[in-house]
Amino acid sequence: MTCQNTALAQNYDLPPMDSVEISLLTCQPHDEVYSLYGHTAIRYHEFTKGGIDAAFNYGVFNYDAPFFVVRFVFGLTDYELGAYPTQLFQKEYHHFGSMVTEQVLNLTNDEKLALRMALVENLRPTNKVYRYNYFYNNCTTKARDIIEQHIRGKVQYTGREDYTPTYREMVHHMTRNHPWSRFGNDLLLGIQADNKTTMRQQEFLPDNLLYDFDHAQIYENGEYRPLVKERRIAVPAGVQMIHNGFPLTPLQIGEILLAIGFVLFLLQWRLHRVFILWEFLLMLLSGIIGIVLFLMLFSQHPTVRINLQLLFFNPLHLVYLWPVIKGRPTRYWLICVIMCILFLIGSLFQSYAEGIYMLALCLLLQSILHIFMFKRNEQ
Repeated sequence: MTCQNTALAQNYDLPPMDSVEISLLTCQPHDEVYSLYGHTAIRYHEFTKGGIDAAFNYGVFNYDAPFFVVRFVFGLTDYELGAYPTQLFQKEYHHFGSMVTEQVLNLTNDEKLALRMALVENLRPTNKVYRYNYFYNNCTTKARDIIEQHIRGKVQYTGREDYTPTYREMVHHMTRNHPWSRFGNDLLLGIQADNKTTMRQQEFLPDNLLYDFDHAQIYENGEYRPLVKERRIAVPAGVQMIHNGFPLTPLQIGEILLAIGFVLFLLQWRLHRVFILWEFLLMLLSGIIGIVLFLMLFSQHPTVRINLQLLFFNPLHLVYLWPVIKGRPTRYWLICVIMCILFLIGSLFQSYAEGIYMLALCLLLQSILHIFMFKRNEQ
């Protein structure tokens, strides 16, 4: 990698740009969580003897960095640009069985030189690090932007008719075989993730950018030329290793929880008593989820700040935990009913995490139980 970077920096020994190809590499997902959405890189390839063939990758990160997951969730993660031999890049995706599609860009020699210089400049230690944002500033949008910025003409895209998915719908499509990843995303994503997206916004996904590049034209001096002059397979699709996750989906867990809650509700009603341990578990779980969602109010990701799931899942459950355990008179159960109603109304405007309704309904059953038992005791 060091040799590649050093050679790239030696601008006085440049080959003729006629012998250079610059391509967009689009990598299909594999089974690792970080790869579920695919990946994008830029290939710089000199066909001269001993020429450089390097993949420029804006997706370099250190997963072992302190508090990586926490920083990622709060939008405080820094990624960086790396460059290494394309052969190593291809070998990695061949190992995972992921196909890599190469789109050779239809650039002039001046545009190739300008893009090469920009990539070298981005590799400098003072420039290579950037603040990552999954939807708005990721490895795919960075590759798109630097290509567009060094084309003399204007890149004009052809929009797809009737294709205006929300961010959530696109995330659902990419995590369709990973229900727990989908659940985690839906839990954190707020109401803004349910807005329809523009073509530009959709290009955070590598597959969408690949499609748009295939249908794009460069307009310059009254003439058009296709952005992509050739498309080929850099790494053929292979056999992917699928890791079995937790055997039950979030929806199945929710259904089991609700079934238990309904049976316990009938038992409590019949016995004229409440099961404190059951209420403790429900309130504790709801409160912990509430703390996570409350903290998202301070995230740098705009799509997680306004989350209507907070109407029910919030730290208030933990505030009332001790009075409920001690059996003290409290308005918590009436408040819980009101929160649950607001939560259900909010579902008309935002898609909630799969199975999360069941937890809310379990607490609603307990609230109804307490309210009717209180009235019964009064009578």
